[in-house]
Amino acid sequence: MSRGFSFKQFHVNDLGCGMPISTDGVLLGAWAAMPQQGRVVDIGTGSGLLALMAAQRTSTLTLPITIEAIEIDPQAAAAARQNFINSPWHQRLQCIAQDVTEWRHTQPPNSVNAIVCNPPYFNFGQQAEQSHRATARHTDTFSHQQLLKTLQWLLTEEGIASIILPSYEGQRLIEAAAEYHLHCIERCDVQSTEKKAPIRLLLQLSKKKQICNSSHLCIHKDGDYSIEFKALTKEFYLKM
Repeated sequence: MSRGFSFKQFHVNDLGCGMPISTDGVLLGAWAAMPQQGRVVDIGTGSGLLALMAAQRTSTLTLPITIEAIEIDPQAAAAARQNFINSPWHQRLQCIAQDVTEWRHTQPPNSVNAIVCNPPYFNFGQQAEQSHRATARHTDTFSHQQLLKTLQWLLTEEGIASIILPSYEGQRLIEAAAEYHLHCIERCDVQSTEKKAPIRLLLQLSKKKQICNSSHLCIHKDGDYSIEFKALTKEFYLKM
């Protein structure tokens, strides 16, 4: 039986990937900024979820959008490629099995219109026993400084990078971004319930400095998904 998760327009098999399908990934894929044309890059694609969501969200645009998914782990890259082949948008999707810190130097600077990334975020603590899971979860192989360097190199002047991180790590990334001439232009604090403190930050970074627009999203309310969460994810989840 195929392992994974079925969405309204595609299925993701995440067998062999370091991180399974998660609410974090779906939130980011639905919330991330998408361009009207050009290139979208998914850094650390894993099973290909964010790239597939980007392909769905840009499928009705008149001008073509190409989506490049970068994945360091060969097993995850193989899963992503198969998920792309099985999707309605296989002609616009490409998976590249390479370390993004090496791949970026093969790309022209200022050439990517949008980047999506659900990066590793554990800076300390016991690592997962499986190496591919550790790579997906810990910053040893891809630090947040390396992420910021990559964004600074790849993004166009009008480009936007969309990221999800735990609240503490997200705040530290915002503070570190200025060193790379990147600015937080959109911030959404995500709560699991109204009574709990935010657990995640959805962030949009850009080279263009402007006032940051702040918002909040609560996932659960009154024993169900909140109206806001349903509105954000309804084009993807089967039962929304």
